[in-house]
Amino acid sequence: MGLTELVDEALKLDPADRAKLAEKLLESLETLSDEETEHAWLEEALRRDADLDTDPSKGRGADEVLRRIRAQHG
Repeated sequence: MGLTELVDEALKLDPADRAKLAEKLLESLETLSDEETEHAWLEEALRRDADLDTDPSKGRGADEVLRRIRAQHG
């Protein structure tokens, strides 16, 4: 299974399970050096940028994101 398929499957999880998965993945990055962590975040930013170039409809405006966060956290 490639990364794209893995991400697609992970996004099908309910929010609580996605949060647990995210926590585990972030914990795994804590063992990386600062340089490795910076490189990983740069790769992720470039991937997201490429995704938006390919399909701009995947993006969300800041207003929408902030509205959703406020709604979730009252």
